[in-house]
Amino acid sequence: QVHLAESGGGLVQAGGSLRLSCAASGRTFNMGWFRQAPGKEREFVAAVNWGGDVTNYADSVKGRFTISKDVAKNTVYLQMNNLKPEDTGVYYCAADARWTTVLQSHGYDYWGQGTQVTVSS
Repeated sequence: QVHLAESGGGLVQAGGSLRLSCAASGRTFNMGWFRQAPGKEREFVAAVNWGGDVTNYADSVKGRFTISKDVAKNTVYLQMNNLKPEDTGVYYCAADARWTTVLQSHGYDYWGQGTQVTVSS
């Protein structure tokens, strides 16, 4: 069993930055970030492979968000720059999907509780 704990959410103005962290209690492999806005389905944001050297991003965040993984600390980060109001939502960390299914929420075995990100205009 793996426990994931997110941190780093908050309220920021448009154009600002936030850095989310997700610490895993056990060894994890491929990891991802998803987000869910009120009244919308959970959507893929970014994923990183077990070694931290291969990444994948949703088109809506490419060039603004960076996912990274500290393998030694078993922690994944999401650096979010140039935030927009449409980035508002609860951000979830997820772990242990096959790389072929990292874009799909059902592909992950473990989920964190989520952290709120609110971007004001």
